[in-house]
Amino acid sequence: MTYEFTARTDKGRVRSNNEDAVAVDRDAQVAILADGMGGYNAGEVASGMATTFIRTEMARWLAQAGASPQSTDVRRALEICVENANHAILGASLSNPQYAGMGTTLVVAVFHGSRLILGHIGDSRCYRLRDGALQQITRDHSWLQEQVDAGLLTAQQAALSSNRNLVTRALGVEPNVLMEVNEFQVAPNDLFLLCSDGLTDMVSDSDLAELIRAPMPLEEKATLLIDTANANGGRDNVSVLLVQAAAGGKKRGLMSRLLGAS
Repeated sequence: MTYEFTARTDKGRVRSNNEDAVAVDRDAQVAILADGMGGYNAGEVASGMATTFIRTEMARWLAQAGASPQSTDVRRALEICVENANHAILGASLSNPQYAGMGTTLVVAVFHGSRLILGHIGDSRCYRLRDGALQQITRDHSWLQEQVDAGLLTAQQAALSSNRNLVTRALGVEPNVLMEVNEFQVAPNDLFLLCSDGLTDMVSDSDLAELIRAPMPLEEKATLLIDTANANGGRDNVSVLLVQAAAGGKKRGLMSRLLGAS
């Protein structure tokens, strides 16, 4: 399986600064997105620390792990990297008054052969487009989602609530953080969308599905998603990270031979 990555972030139409951060390591096949929160500029410090730290540490571990580490080992390495990032962000928050109370959501995808190890904290999401159908494969860690799970609100009521941005988990806020980790089988032509709530608050899932199915290059698709969120109001920073899967082993080998012959 081969993977193509495209990431883009935008401050939106209302906010004066961008507290989202995205990071990709194409060699390690790691994609990370974070949506920071906190005082003036502190949110962007937290999200920047999270994405940089986790990308660097996961890439280093994967490079040292050899050609085919077990998925369970990849998962544990990811958990340790996130734990260390949590301690680093919390430490910076406690030692710098201007960063007090900062934290960030997180969604991190590690593509390992034909498997996806996916971790998330908070309400940044990951969707999968497969055979034309778009499915959210993360579950928000938010007050609203808890109300829906408890049967106190319908999904339609939650979508209209003014409390949609109250997260129940965040990275860098407490000494211990619980990251939800799931593993998925990747099929050829799967398209994954990692995004901050600046996209999903502005664009409905049905519209997302229509936009992401559009027949265009990945970079243009990322631009289209952000432009649509901004056209609908752009009330928050908006970030998208697209990952396209393809069964490319044989094709890549042939191309390498052709290039070698030339």
